Amino acid sequence: MTTAVVGNFSSERIAFAVKWVASIIQILGYTATGFGWTPWNLYLFVAGVFGWFAVGVIWNDRAIMLIHIVALAVMLAGMSAG
Repeated sequence: MTTAVVGNFSSERIAFAVKWVASIIQILGYTATGFGWTPWNLYLFVAGVFGWFAVGVIWNDRAIMLIHIVALAVMLAGMSAG
């Protein structure tokens, strides 16, 4: 397996950072939902889902990409309808 290098960062390091930032953002989205902070919870979820989609792209993992692109599309459709 080869690792792409962008600047001084390998794709593994970029994926590591993105997955943790996206996870923290999604946890903040759950927290915002728990406290009823609408629509901030949705914005946080969209950002977290987009981050995890990016990780799927970096890892070339179609399952991660599929679930997150579907979640992103559904959330954006719901946000635009309401």
